[in-house]
Amino acid sequence: MKRLILPVFAGLMAISASAQKSTATAPNEGVKRPKLVVGIVIDQMRWDYLYRFNPIFKANGGFKRLLGQGFSCENTLIPYTPTITACGHTCAYTGSVPAVHGITGNAWWDNAQMKSIYCSEDKTVKGVGSKSEEDGQMSPRNMLVTSICDELRLATNFKSKVIGVALKDRGSILPAGHAANAAYWYEGKTGNFITSTYYMNELPAWVNNFNSRKLVDSLYKLNWNLALPKETYPEYATPLDAKAYESKPFGKDQLAFPYDLSSYIGKDYSKISSTPWGNTLTVEMAKAAVKAEELGKDAVTDFLAVSFSSPDYVGHAFGPNSWEQVDDYVRLDADLGRLFDYLDANVGKDQYTVFLTADHAVAHVPAFMTENKLPGGRFDESGAMKEMNAALKEKFGIRKAVVSMYNYQVSLNHPGLDSANADENAVKKWIVQYLKKSPAVANAFATADIMTVPVNSTMRNMMANGYNPARSGDVQIVLKSGYLEGSYTATGTSHGLWYPYDAHIPLLFYGWGIKKGKTNRETYMTDIASTVAALLHIQMPSGAVGKVIEEVMK
Repeated sequence: MKRLILPVFAGLMAISASAQKSTATAPNEGVKRPKLVVGIVIDQMRWDYLYRFNPIFKANGGFKRLLGQGFSCENTLIPYTPTITACGHTCAYTGSVPAVHGITGNAWWDNAQMKSIYCSEDKTVKGVGSKSEEDGQMSPRNMLVTSICDELRLATNFKSKVIGVALKDRGSILPAGHAANAAYWYEGKTGNFITSTYYMNELPAWVNNFNSRKLVDSLYKLNWNLALPKETYPEYATPLDAKAYESKPFGKDQLAFPYDLSSYIGKDYSKISSTPWGNTLTVEMAKAAVKAEELGKDAVTDFLAVSFSSPDYVGHAFGPNSWEQVDDYVRLDADLGRLFDYLDANVGKDQYTVFLTADHAVAHVPAFMTENKLPGGRFDESGAMKEMNAALKEKFGIRKAVVSMYNYQVSLNHPGLDSANADENAVKKWIVQYLKKSPAVANAFATADIMTVPVNSTMRNMMANGYNPARSGDVQIVLKSGYLEGSYTATGTSHGLWYPYDAHIPLLFYGWGIKKGKTNRETYMTDIASTVAALLHIQMPSGAVGKVIEEVMK
Protein backbone atom coordinates (compact mmCIF):
# COMPACT_ATOMS: atom_id res chain seq x y z
CA MET A 1 0.00 0.00 0.00
CA LYS A 2 2.91 2.35 0.88
CA ARG A 3 4.51 1.58 -2.47
CA LEU A 4 1.24 2.63 -4.19
CA ILE A 5 0.66 5.80 -2.13
CA LEU A 6 4.17 7.27 -2.47
CA PRO A 7 4.23 7.46 -6.32
CA VAL A 8 0.71 8.91 -6.32
CA PHE A 9 1.69 11.49 -3.68
CA ALA A 10 4.85 12.38 -5.62
CA GLY A 11 2.81 12.74 -8.79
CA LEU A 12 0.31 15.02 -7.08
CA MET A 13 3.16 17.14 -5.71
CA ALA A 14 4.67 17.47 -9.21
CA ILE A 15 1.30 18.46 -10.66
CA SER A 16 0.87 21.01 -7.86
CA ALA A 17 4.33 22.46 -8.43
CA SER A 18 3.67 22.63 -12.15
CA ALA A 19 0.35 24.37 -11.53
CA GLN A 20 2.02 26.89 -9.22
CA LYS A 21 4.70 27.61 -11.81
CA SER A 22 2.05 27.96 -14.51
CA THR A 23 0.06 30.36 -12.35
CA ALA A 24 3.15 32.42 -11.60
CA THR A 25 3.95 32.95 -15.28
CA ALA A 26 0.42 32.91 -16.66
CA PRO A 27 0.19 36.69 -17.26
CA ASN A 28 2.97 36.47 -19.85
CA GLU A 29 2.07 33.14 -21.42
CA GLY A 30 0.62 33.44 -24.87
CA VAL A 31 1.06 37.23 -24.97
CA LYS A 32 3.47 38.04 -27.75
CA ARG A 33 4.96 41.50 -27.84
CA PRO A 34 7.89 43.21 -29.56
CA LYS A 35 11.08 43.70 -27.60
CA LEU A 36 10.86 47.45 -28.06
CA VAL A 37 8.36 50.05 -29.22
CA VAL A 38 9.82 53.19 -30.76
CA GLY A 39 7.45 56.13 -31.01
CA ILE A 40 8.66 58.85 -33.37
CA VAL A 41 7.00 62.26 -33.52
CA ILE A 42 8.35 64.71 -36.07
CA ASP A 43 7.71 68.24 -34.91
CA GLN A 44 6.05 69.99 -37.88
CA MET A 45 5.64 67.53 -40.75
CA ARG A 46 3.06 67.87 -43.48
CA TRP A 47 1.74 64.56 -44.80
CA ASP A 48 2.52 65.58 -48.37
CA TYR A 49 6.27 65.67 -47.61
CA LEU A 50 6.22 61.86 -47.85
CA TYR A 51 5.50 62.13 -51.56
CA ARG A 52 6.64 65.63 -52.47
CA PHE A 53 10.20 64.83 -51.36
CA ASN A 54 10.04 61.11 -52.16
CA PRO A 55 12.34 61.24 -55.22
CA ILE A 56 15.16 62.68 -53.12
CA PHE A 57 14.76 60.32 -50.17
CA LYS A 58 17.33 57.52 -50.01
CA ALA A 59 16.44 53.91 -50.75
CA ASN A 60 17.94 52.95 -47.37
CA GLY A 61 16.62 56.05 -45.61
CA GLY A 62 13.84 56.12 -43.07
CA PHE A 63 10.84 57.28 -45.08
CA LYS A 64 11.10 54.83 -47.98
CA ARG A 65 11.65 52.00 -45.54
CA LEU A 66 8.49 52.96 -43.64
CA LEU A 67 6.44 53.41 -46.81
CA GLY A 68 7.80 50.33 -48.58
CA GLN A 69 7.92 47.85 -45.71
CA GLY A 70 5.37 49.26 -43.28
CA PHE A 71 1.77 50.45 -43.20
CA SER A 72 0.74 54.00 -44.03
CA CYS A 73 -2.49 55.67 -42.90
CA GLU A 74 -2.69 58.22 -45.68
CA ASN A 75 -5.61 60.25 -44.40
CA THR A 76 -4.76 60.83 -40.74
CA LEU A 77 -6.13 64.03 -39.23
CA ILE A 78 -5.83 65.88 -35.95
CA PRO A 79 -9.34 65.98 -34.42
CA TYR A 80 -8.99 69.17 -32.34
CA THR A 81 -7.67 72.70 -32.36
CA PRO A 82 -5.24 74.26 -31.68
CA THR A 83 -2.84 72.13 -33.73
CA ILE A 84 0.18 72.95 -31.59
CA THR A 85 3.26 71.00 -30.40
CA ALA A 86 2.35 70.16 -26.80
CA CYS A 87 -1.22 69.19 -27.73
CA GLY A 88 0.01 66.94 -30.56
CA HIS A 89 2.62 65.06 -28.56
CA THR A 90 0.10 64.52 -25.78
CA CYS A 91 -2.66 63.39 -28.13
CA ALA A 92 -0.48 60.88 -29.99
CA TYR A 93 0.52 59.15 -26.76
CA THR A 94 -2.71 59.46 -24.76
CA GLY A 95 -5.23 58.93 -27.57
CA SER A 96 -7.06 61.86 -26.03
CA VAL A 97 -7.90 65.50 -26.82
CA PRO A 98 -7.17 68.75 -24.93
CA ALA A 99 -10.71 68.84 -23.53
CA VAL A 100 -9.80 65.65 -21.62
CA HIS A 101 -6.01 65.49 -21.26
CA GLY A 102 -5.75 69.17 -20.31
CA ILE A 103 -2.78 70.21 -22.47
CA THR A 104 -4.57 72.98 -24.36
CA GLY A 105 -1.46 74.58 -25.85
CA ASN A 106 2.26 75.03 -25.37
CA ALA A 107 1.02 77.46 -22.73
CA TRP A 108 -2.37 78.69 -21.63
CA TRP A 109 -4.07 81.20 -19.34
CA ASP A 110 -5.17 79.36 -16.22
CA ASN A 111 -8.55 80.75 -15.20
CA ALA A 112 -8.31 79.58 -11.59
CA GLN A 113 -4.76 80.79 -10.93
CA MET A 114 -5.14 83.88 -13.16
CA LYS A 115 -1.72 83.43 -14.70
CA SER A 116 0.06 81.95 -17.69
CA ILE A 117 1.09 78.29 -17.37
CA TYR A 118 3.68 76.54 -19.52
CA CYS A 119 2.60 73.03 -20.51
CA SER A 120 5.31 71.09 -18.65
CA GLU A 121 6.34 73.55 -15.95
CA ASP A 122 6.57 72.24 -12.40
CA LYS A 123 7.97 74.48 -9.69
CA THR A 124 7.99 71.59 -7.18
CA VAL A 125 10.95 69.96 -8.94
CA LYS A 126 14.46 71.08 -9.83
CA GLY A 127 16.54 70.76 -12.95
CA VAL A 128 19.15 68.00 -13.01
CA GLY A 129 22.25 68.57 -15.11
CA SER A 130 20.95 72.02 -16.03
CA LYS A 131 22.77 75.34 -15.74
CA SER A 132 20.79 76.09 -12.59
CA GLU A 133 18.19 74.21 -10.56
CA GLU A 134 15.54 76.67 -11.79
CA ASP A 135 16.34 75.72 -15.38
CA GLY A 136 14.70 72.42 -16.12
CA GLN A 137 11.85 72.66 -13.59
CA MET A 138 9.70 70.40 -15.73
CA SER A 139 7.47 67.33 -15.35
CA PRO A 140 4.32 65.74 -16.86
CA ARG A 141 2.08 66.75 -13.92
CA ASN A 142 -0.04 69.17 -15.98
CA MET A 143 -1.16 66.22 -18.13
CA LEU A 144 -4.40 64.91 -16.62
CA VAL A 145 -4.47 61.35 -18.05
CA THR A 146 -2.11 58.42 -18.64
CA SER A 147 -0.05 57.84 -21.78
CA ILE A 148 0.45 54.56 -23.63
CA CYS A 149 3.90 54.43 -21.99
CA ASP A 150 2.24 54.61 -18.56
CA GLU A 151 -0.08 51.78 -19.51
CA LEU A 152 2.84 49.61 -20.63
CA ARG A 153 4.55 50.22 -17.30
CA LEU A 154 1.34 49.25 -15.48
CA ALA A 155 0.81 46.15 -17.63
CA THR A 156 4.30 44.81 -16.86
CA ASN A 157 4.20 45.72 -13.18
CA PHE A 158 6.71 48.49 -13.93
CA LYS A 159 9.28 46.10 -15.41
CA SER A 160 9.21 47.84 -18.79
CA LYS A 161 11.65 50.68 -19.25
CA VAL A 162 10.35 53.93 -20.75
CA ILE A 163 12.74 56.65 -21.94
CA GLY A 164 11.83 59.95 -23.63
CA VAL A 165 14.33 61.90 -25.78
CA ALA A 166 13.90 65.23 -27.60
CA LEU A 167 15.44 68.64 -27.98
CA LYS A 168 12.24 70.24 -26.63
CA ASP A 169 11.27 69.43 -23.06
CA ARG A 170 7.59 69.04 -24.00
CA GLY A 171 8.54 66.67 -26.84
CA SER A 172 10.23 64.34 -24.37
CA ILE A 173 8.23 64.70 -21.16
CA LEU A 174 4.61 64.48 -22.33
CA PRO A 175 5.00 61.35 -24.52
CA ALA A 176 6.99 59.44 -21.89
CA GLY A 177 4.17 59.97 -19.40
CA HIS A 178 3.91 60.07 -15.64
CA ALA A 179 5.61 56.76 -14.80
CA ALA A 180 8.58 57.01 -17.18
CA ASN A 181 12.00 55.92 -16.02
CA ALA A 182 13.42 59.09 -17.55
CA ALA A 183 12.84 61.95 -19.96
CA TYR A 184 15.81 63.88 -21.34
CA TRP A 185 15.73 67.16 -23.25
CA TYR A 186 18.30 69.57 -24.62
CA GLU A 187 19.44 72.73 -22.87
CA GLY A 188 20.61 75.40 -25.29
CA LYS A 189 22.48 77.24 -22.54
CA THR A 190 24.90 74.37 -21.96
CA GLY A 191 24.65 72.06 -24.98
CA ASN A 192 23.71 69.20 -22.66
CA PHE A 193 20.77 66.86 -22.29
CA ILE A 194 19.15 67.41 -18.90
CA THR A 195 16.25 66.11 -16.80
CA SER A 196 14.55 67.00 -13.50
CA THR A 197 14.19 65.65 -9.98
CA TYR A 198 10.77 64.33 -11.00
CA TYR A 199 12.72 61.42 -12.49
CA MET A 200 16.05 61.32 -10.62
CA ASN A 201 18.43 63.31 -8.46
CA GLU A 202 21.47 63.06 -10.73
CA LEU A 203 22.15 62.21 -14.33
CA PRO A 204 23.24 58.63 -15.08
CA ALA A 205 26.90 58.17 -15.96
CA TRP A 206 26.03 57.41 -19.58
CA VAL A 207 24.25 60.78 -19.99
CA ASN A 208 27.19 62.62 -18.44
CA ASN A 209 29.53 60.74 -20.77
CA PHE A 210 27.33 61.64 -23.75
CA ASN A 211 27.26 65.31 -22.74
CA SER A 212 31.03 65.38 -22.20
CA ARG A 213 31.58 64.45 -25.86
CA LYS A 214 30.19 67.88 -26.86
CA LEU A 215 28.85 66.55 -30.13
CA VAL A 216 27.30 69.96 -30.78
CA ASP A 217 30.73 71.48 -31.31
CA SER A 218 31.67 68.67 -33.70
CA LEU A 219 28.46 69.23 -35.65
CA TYR A 220 29.00 73.00 -35.73
CA LYS A 221 32.38 72.38 -37.37
CA LEU A 222 30.55 70.79 -40.31
CA ASN A 223 28.60 74.02 -40.90
CA TRP A 224 25.38 73.66 -42.94
CA ASN A 225 25.97 73.08 -46.62
CA LEU A 226 23.62 71.66 -49.24
CA ALA A 227 23.29 67.88 -49.09
CA LEU A 228 22.26 67.66 -52.76
CA PRO A 229 23.42 69.37 -55.96
CA LYS A 230 22.34 73.02 -56.02
CA GLU A 231 20.18 72.58 -59.12
CA THR A 232 18.00 70.02 -57.32
CA TYR A 233 16.43 72.47 -54.85
CA PRO A 234 14.36 74.60 -57.26
CA GLU A 235 12.57 71.37 -58.24
CA TYR A 236 11.13 71.15 -54.69
CA ALA A 237 11.25 74.71 -53.35
CA THR A 238 11.36 78.35 -54.41
CA PRO A 239 13.54 79.15 -57.46
CA LEU A 240 15.91 81.23 -55.31
CA ASP A 241 17.29 80.26 -51.91
CA ALA A 242 17.12 83.64 -50.16
CA LYS A 243 13.66 85.15 -49.68
CA ALA A 244 12.78 88.37 -47.85
CA TYR A 245 9.94 86.63 -46.01
CA GLU A 246 12.26 84.05 -44.43
CA SER A 247 13.59 84.61 -40.91
CA LYS A 248 17.30 84.86 -40.20
CA PRO A 249 18.06 82.57 -37.22
CA PHE A 250 21.83 82.76 -37.85
CA GLY A 251 22.04 86.54 -38.03
CA LYS A 252 21.20 89.27 -40.52
CA ASP A 253 24.30 88.57 -42.61
CA GLN A 254 23.55 84.89 -43.20
CA LEU A 255 20.78 84.94 -45.78
CA ALA A 256 21.30 81.67 -47.67
CA PHE A 257 23.43 78.56 -48.06
CA PRO A 258 26.09 77.82 -47.02
CA TYR A 259 25.57 78.69 -43.34
CA ASP A 260 28.62 79.19 -41.15
CA LEU A 261 28.02 77.51 -37.78
CA SER A 262 31.63 77.25 -36.62
CA SER A 263 31.48 80.65 -34.93
CA TYR A 264 29.01 79.21 -32.40
CA ILE A 265 31.44 76.58 -31.10
CA GLY A 266 31.71 76.89 -27.33
CA LYS A 267 29.54 80.02 -27.36
CA ASP A 268 25.94 79.50 -28.46
CA TYR A 269 24.55 75.98 -28.19
CA SER A 270 20.98 76.98 -29.04
CA LYS A 271 21.54 77.46 -32.78
CA ILE A 272 21.87 73.69 -33.38
CA SER A 273 18.09 73.38 -33.00
CA SER A 274 17.51 75.42 -36.17
CA THR A 275 19.65 73.08 -38.28
CA PRO A 276 19.35 69.45 -39.40
CA TRP A 277 22.18 68.65 -37.01
CA GLY A 278 19.62 68.88 -34.21
CA ASN A 279 18.05 65.71 -35.68
CA THR A 280 21.47 64.04 -35.84
CA LEU A 281 22.12 64.92 -32.19
CA THR A 282 18.72 63.48 -31.23
CA VAL A 283 19.45 60.20 -33.05
CA GLU A 284 22.80 59.87 -31.28
CA MET A 285 21.16 60.47 -27.89
CA ALA A 286 18.46 57.92 -28.69
CA LYS A 287 21.08 55.34 -29.69
CA ALA A 288 23.01 56.01 -26.49
CA ALA A 289 19.82 55.44 -24.47
CA VAL A 290 19.12 52.13 -26.21
CA LYS A 291 22.62 50.90 -25.50
CA ALA A 292 23.06 52.16 -21.93
CA GLU A 293 19.56 51.27 -20.72
CA GLU A 294 19.64 47.95 -22.61
CA LEU A 295 16.28 48.65 -24.20
CA GLY A 296 14.83 45.63 -25.93
CA LYS A 297 17.33 43.26 -24.39
CA ASP A 298 15.05 41.07 -22.26
CA ALA A 299 11.62 39.45 -22.42
CA VAL A 300 9.81 42.59 -21.21
CA THR A 301 8.83 45.17 -23.81
CA ASP A 302 10.48 48.59 -23.46
CA PHE A 303 9.44 51.93 -24.98
CA LEU A 304 11.59 54.67 -26.52
CA ALA A 305 9.72 57.92 -27.23
CA VAL A 306 11.70 60.14 -29.60
CA SER A 307 10.71 63.54 -30.94
CA PHE A 308 12.59 65.36 -33.69
CA SER A 309 12.25 69.05 -32.88
CA SER A 310 14.50 70.66 -35.49
CA PRO A 311 12.00 70.49 -38.40
CA ASP A 312 9.78 72.83 -36.38
CA TYR A 313 12.54 75.36 -35.81
CA VAL A 314 13.61 75.21 -39.46
CA GLY A 315 10.01 75.28 -40.68
CA HIS A 316 8.99 78.27 -38.58
CA ALA A 317 12.00 80.26 -39.75
CA PHE A 318 12.05 79.38 -43.44
CA GLY A 319 8.72 77.77 -44.34
CA PRO A 320 7.79 74.54 -46.14
CA ASN A 321 8.83 75.83 -49.57
CA SER A 322 12.37 76.77 -48.57
CA TRP A 323 15.65 75.20 -49.61
CA GLU A 324 16.40 74.87 -45.90
CA GLN A 325 13.38 72.68 -45.16
CA VAL A 326 14.02 70.50 -48.21
CA ASP A 327 17.60 69.96 -47.05
CA ASP A 328 16.42 69.35 -43.49
CA TYR A 329 14.10 66.53 -44.58
CA VAL A 330 16.70 64.95 -46.87
CA ARG A 331 19.07 64.79 -43.92
CA LEU A 332 16.34 63.65 -41.49
CA ASP A 333 15.55 60.79 -43.87
CA ALA A 334 19.19 59.67 -43.68
CA ASP A 335 19.21 60.05 -39.87
CA LEU A 336 16.10 57.86 -39.55
CA GLY A 337 17.75 55.25 -41.76
CA ARG A 338 20.76 55.21 -39.45
CA LEU A 339 18.51 54.85 -36.41
CA PHE A 340 16.69 51.87 -37.94
CA ASP A 341 20.01 50.26 -38.92
CA TYR A 342 21.17 50.62 -35.32
CA LEU A 343 17.97 49.06 -33.98
CA ASP A 344 18.28 46.19 -36.48
CA ALA A 345 21.79 45.47 -35.21
CA ASN A 346 21.17 45.97 -31.48
CA VAL A 347 17.55 44.92 -30.91
CA GLY A 348 17.01 42.70 -33.94
CA LYS A 349 15.30 43.20 -37.27
CA ASP A 350 11.55 42.59 -36.93
CA GLN A 351 11.94 42.54 -33.13
CA TYR A 352 10.81 46.14 -32.58
CA THR A 353 7.75 48.15 -33.62
CA VAL A 354 7.86 51.74 -34.83
CA PHE A 355 5.17 54.32 -35.33
CA LEU A 356 5.96 57.66 -36.91
CA THR A 357 3.67 60.67 -36.93
CA ALA A 358 3.78 64.44 -36.53
CA ASP A 359 2.47 66.69 -33.78
CA HIS A 360 1.08 69.07 -36.42
CA ALA A 361 1.70 70.17 -39.98
CA VAL A 362 2.24 73.78 -41.12
CA ALA A 363 0.91 76.64 -43.24
CA HIS A 364 2.78 78.18 -46.13
CA VAL A 365 4.45 81.52 -45.42
CA PRO A 366 1.75 84.17 -46.04
CA ALA A 367 4.04 86.25 -48.29
CA PHE A 368 4.75 83.11 -50.34
CA MET A 369 1.01 82.69 -50.77
CA THR A 370 0.61 86.32 -51.88
CA GLU A 371 3.56 85.92 -54.21
CA ASN A 372 1.74 83.06 -55.91
CA LYS A 373 -1.74 84.68 -55.92
CA LEU A 374 -3.07 82.40 -53.18
CA PRO A 375 -5.14 83.48 -50.13
CA GLY A 376 -3.21 84.24 -46.98
CA GLY A 377 -2.07 86.93 -44.58
CA ARG A 378 -1.45 87.73 -40.93
CA PHE A 379 -3.52 88.66 -37.90
CA ASP A 380 -1.73 90.94 -35.43
CA GLU A 381 -3.01 89.47 -32.16
CA SER A 382 -0.80 91.63 -29.93
CA GLY A 383 -2.00 94.76 -31.71
CA ALA A 384 -5.61 93.58 -31.44
CA MET A 385 -5.19 92.91 -27.71
CA LYS A 386 -3.82 96.42 -27.17
CA GLU A 387 -6.69 98.02 -29.10
CA MET A 388 -9.35 95.95 -27.35
CA ASN A 389 -8.01 96.76 -23.89
CA ALA A 390 -7.97 100.48 -24.65
CA ALA A 391 -11.53 100.42 -25.97
CA LEU A 392 -12.88 98.18 -23.20
CA LYS A 393 -11.37 100.43 -20.53
CA GLU A 394 -13.10 103.43 -22.04
CA LYS A 395 -16.44 101.66 -22.60
CA PHE A 396 -16.71 99.43 -19.51
CA GLY A 397 -14.13 100.90 -17.12
CA ILE A 398 -12.13 97.66 -16.96
CA ARG A 399 -8.34 97.83 -16.76
CA LYS A 400 -6.67 95.11 -18.84
CA ALA A 401 -9.93 93.34 -19.65
CA VAL A 402 -8.10 90.97 -22.03
CA VAL A 403 -5.32 89.07 -20.26
CA SER A 404 -4.35 86.56 -22.93
CA MET A 405 -4.61 85.75 -26.63
CA TYR A 406 -3.20 82.24 -26.33
CA ASN A 407 -4.23 79.50 -28.76
CA TYR A 408 -6.48 81.63 -30.98
CA GLN A 409 -8.68 82.52 -28.03
CA VAL A 410 -9.35 85.64 -25.96
CA SER A 411 -9.14 85.20 -22.18
CA LEU A 412 -10.83 87.78 -19.98
CA ASN A 413 -9.82 89.30 -16.66
CA HIS A 414 -12.78 87.93 -14.69
CA PRO A 415 -11.83 89.50 -11.33
CA GLY A 416 -11.47 92.82 -13.15
CA LEU A 417 -14.91 92.42 -14.71
CA ASP A 418 -16.40 91.68 -11.29
CA SER A 419 -14.70 94.70 -9.71
CA ALA A 420 -16.04 96.97 -12.45
CA ASN A 421 -19.46 95.35 -12.14
CA ALA A 422 -19.32 94.84 -15.92
CA ASP A 423 -21.73 92.70 -17.90
CA GLU A 424 -19.57 89.78 -19.04
CA ASN A 425 -21.87 88.88 -21.93
CA ALA A 426 -21.83 92.47 -23.16
CA VAL A 427 -18.01 92.47 -23.05
CA LYS A 428 -17.84 89.21 -25.01
CA LYS A 429 -20.33 90.53 -27.57
CA TRP A 430 -18.24 93.67 -28.07
CA ILE A 431 -15.07 91.58 -28.54
CA VAL A 432 -16.79 89.31 -31.08
CA GLN A 433 -17.99 92.32 -33.08
CA TYR A 434 -14.52 93.89 -32.96
CA LEU A 435 -12.80 90.70 -34.16
CA LYS A 436 -15.24 90.11 -37.00
CA LYS A 437 -14.23 93.45 -38.54
CA SER A 438 -10.70 92.15 -39.15
CA PRO A 439 -10.01 91.06 -42.75
CA ALA A 440 -8.07 88.09 -41.31
CA VAL A 441 -10.95 86.72 -39.21
CA ALA A 442 -13.50 84.30 -40.66
CA ASN A 443 -15.54 84.03 -37.46
CA ALA A 444 -15.53 84.76 -33.75
CA PHE A 445 -17.86 83.67 -30.97
CA ALA A 446 -18.00 82.96 -27.26
CA THR A 447 -16.44 79.58 -26.46
CA ALA A 448 -19.49 78.80 -24.35
CA ASP A 449 -21.47 78.79 -27.61
CA ILE A 450 -19.28 76.26 -29.45
CA MET A 451 -22.03 73.65 -29.57
CA THR A 452 -24.75 76.07 -30.76
CA VAL A 453 -23.08 78.60 -33.04
CA PRO A 454 -23.77 77.86 -36.74
CA VAL A 455 -20.43 76.52 -38.02
CA ASN A 456 -19.33 73.51 -40.03
CA SER A 457 -19.56 70.30 -37.98
CA THR A 458 -15.87 69.44 -38.51
CA MET A 459 -14.84 72.83 -37.15
CA ARG A 460 -17.30 72.53 -34.26
CA ASN A 461 -16.02 69.12 -33.19
CA MET A 462 -12.39 70.18 -33.42
CA MET A 463 -12.95 73.32 -31.36
CA ALA A 464 -15.06 71.44 -28.78
CA ASN A 465 -12.33 68.80 -28.48
CA GLY A 466 -9.84 71.56 -27.77
CA TYR A 467 -11.92 73.32 -25.13
CA ASN A 468 -11.09 72.81 -21.46
CA PRO A 469 -13.00 75.22 -19.15
CA ALA A 470 -10.11 75.71 -16.73
CA ARG A 471 -7.49 76.24 -19.42
CA SER A 472 -9.30 77.78 -22.41
CA GLY A 473 -10.36 81.30 -23.28
CA ASP A 474 -13.71 83.09 -23.42
CA VAL A 475 -13.86 83.96 -27.12
CA GLN A 476 -12.80 81.76 -30.04
CA ILE A 477 -11.07 83.30 -33.05
CA VAL A 478 -11.32 81.51 -36.41
CA LEU A 479 -8.84 82.89 -38.90
CA LYS A 480 -9.37 82.65 -42.64
CA SER A 481 -7.53 80.01 -44.63
CA GLY A 482 -3.86 80.88 -45.07
CA TYR A 483 -3.81 83.44 -42.26
CA LEU A 484 -1.48 83.29 -39.24
CA GLU A 485 -1.04 85.05 -35.94
CA GLY A 486 1.70 87.66 -36.03
CA SER A 487 2.40 91.24 -37.05
CA TYR A 488 2.18 92.22 -40.69
CA THR A 489 5.95 92.66 -40.90
CA ALA A 490 6.69 89.21 -39.43
CA THR A 491 8.67 86.59 -41.33
CA GLY A 492 8.43 82.81 -41.39
CA THR A 493 5.31 80.76 -40.77
CA SER A 494 3.31 78.92 -38.11
CA HIS A 495 0.48 76.46 -37.45
CA GLY A 496 -2.41 75.91 -35.06
CA LEU A 497 -5.65 76.07 -37.08
CA TRP A 498 -8.25 73.50 -38.09
CA TYR A 499 -7.41 73.60 -41.81
CA PRO A 500 -5.93 70.44 -43.42
CA TYR A 501 -2.60 72.17 -44.06
CA ASP A 502 -2.16 72.22 -40.26
CA ALA A 503 -4.15 69.09 -39.38
CA HIS A 504 -3.25 66.46 -42.03
CA ILE A 505 -0.29 64.50 -40.67
CA PRO A 506 1.66 61.35 -41.61
CA LEU A 507 1.05 58.12 -39.70
CA LEU A 508 3.20 55.10 -40.46
CA PHE A 509 3.70 51.81 -38.63
CA TYR A 510 6.64 49.45 -39.21
CA GLY A 511 8.28 46.34 -37.81
CA TRP A 512 7.07 43.64 -35.44
CA GLY A 513 3.39 42.80 -35.81
CA ILE A 514 2.83 45.28 -38.65
CA LYS A 515 1.71 44.27 -42.10
CA LYS A 516 2.67 46.00 -45.33
CA GLY A 517 0.07 48.24 -46.93
CA LYS A 518 -1.90 51.46 -46.64
CA THR A 519 -5.38 52.80 -46.07
CA ASN A 520 -7.00 55.95 -47.41
CA ARG A 521 -9.91 55.86 -44.99
CA GLU A 522 -10.07 58.66 -42.45
CA THR A 523 -8.06 57.93 -39.31
CA TYR A 524 -7.11 60.23 -36.46
CA MET A 525 -4.17 61.09 -34.25
CA THR A 526 -6.26 59.80 -31.33
CA ASP A 527 -6.19 56.30 -32.89
CA ILE A 528 -2.44 55.84 -32.39
CA ALA A 529 -2.43 54.97 -28.68
CA SER A 530 -5.41 52.61 -28.98
CA THR A 531 -3.74 50.80 -31.89
CA VAL A 532 -0.46 50.39 -30.00
CA ALA A 533 -2.41 49.18 -26.95
CA ALA A 534 -4.17 46.55 -29.06
CA LEU A 535 -0.86 45.45 -30.58
CA LEU A 536 0.66 45.04 -27.10
CA HIS A 537 -2.49 43.53 -25.52
CA ILE A 538 -2.58 46.19 -22.82
CA GLN A 539 -5.15 48.70 -21.60
CA MET A 540 -5.54 51.88 -23.62
CA PRO A 541 -4.68 55.16 -21.83
CA SER A 542 -7.20 56.48 -19.32
CA GLY A 543 -8.48 59.34 -21.47
CA ALA A 544 -8.34 57.60 -24.85
CA VAL A 545 -11.16 58.37 -27.28
CA GLY A 546 -9.59 56.87 -30.43
CA LYS A 547 -10.28 53.60 -32.24
CA VAL A 548 -7.97 50.72 -33.16
CA ILE A 549 -6.72 50.84 -36.75
CA GLU A 550 -7.16 47.13 -37.36
CA GLU A 551 -5.71 47.14 -40.90
CA VAL A 552 -2.26 47.92 -39.47
CA MET A 553 -1.74 44.62 -37.67
CA LYS A 554 -0.87 41.21 -39.04
